[in-house]
Amino acid sequence: MPDLTTTPSVPPTSPGLGGRLPRPRSLDFALFVAANLWYLCAQALSASAASALGMNYDLGDWGPLIEAALLLLLLLCGLALLRRIECRLAPLRVTLGLPRRATSRTEWATGAAIGWGLGVAAVLPMALARTLNTQLWMAPRAFQLLGLGLLTLAMTTLAHALAIYGYGLQRLIDAAGPVRATLMVVVLTAIHAAYLATPYGTPYGTRMMVAMLMALLLALCWLRSHGLWLVWGLSFAWAASTGVLFGLPLNGEIGYGSIVDTRAAGPAWLTGGDYGPAAALFTIFCFLAAIPILVRATSDYAWKYTHPPLIPGGYDVTIAPPAAHVAMEQAAESAQAVDPASLVQIQPSAAQGPPAGTASE
Repeated sequence: MPDLTTTPSVPPTSPGLGGRLPRPRSLDFALFVAANLWYLCAQALSASAASALGMNYDLGDWGPLIEAALLLLLLLCGLALLRRIECRLAPLRVTLGLPRRATSRTEWATGAAIGWGLGVAAVLPMALARTLNTQLWMAPRAFQLLGLGLLTLAMTTLAHALAIYGYGLQRLIDAAGPVRATLMVVVLTAIHAAYLATPYGTPYGTRMMVAMLMALLLALCWLRSHGLWLVWGLSFAWAASTGVLFGLPLNGEIGYGSIVDTRAAGPAWLTGGDYGPAAALFTIFCFLAAIPILVRATSDYAWKYTHPPLIPGGYDVTIAPPAAHVAMEQAAESAQAVDPASLVQIQPSAAQGPPAGTASE
């Protein structure tokens, strides 16, 4: 029997995404809770600060943008403090899920395309049913409000993505795994939507279902790319297309439609009432259809950024040669050297001249 010697190769353990070091799961769960609580506190503080500034200074149309900027600033300060508490090794932008990538713009554009498609698909039944009354305002001030509204939505959606999915979901995945973490985020979103104040007549069940599907879709964006570019692009495009492009209420707010002002006069199950398309029945089917589209569109990102690197493994196998072969090699090594005198050597022949007595003519 050959002598088989096996030596398993085990790579050393390296820190995970964001330079994570081994720590208790309870700490990761506590960090997730702290990130969500700080996000709610930052929303209240930014609204209060913007209101105080508006009382002392005439902010005018800049009030919502200043509130969104304060929200983003407070959120970044709080998340940076949590990063210091857990002694994370990676830079802050990597910890928050915004790494520098060659495909970051493409990822954002992909998410924006899906979000814009969701907005168009959700509004299309209302347009076909002729329930939309639209007015256009083309004054120069309308375009200024359009730019301010887009910047406000960009900062607001970025703050939400950073708190819930950029930092919070990562910690929850470390504590409970990706499947349980996603389900917990969906359930917490439903609880938050249940206690959220809504206009009178808003369809309660469809509003909660759309909020849960939105949370599931954004969580899938993170799981498919391990980055916030998809999450941010999708949430921003959905909000911008609904509240700015079509001028419809966005989660009950109507302050984003500057150029286009739309009023839906149909039944609440079709239009969502004063809450907007996020409470319409057809929006549920749009979000369900978006899940396989998202999975198909992010196949390359899932392969590049979510699969662990291929590390050479296997076993080092050394097979001993046959005994007869070893004996032959040993006999050849111990053989006597050949005496050079016993060898027949062929010397080069001498040059021969012409025969003696031969006269040249």
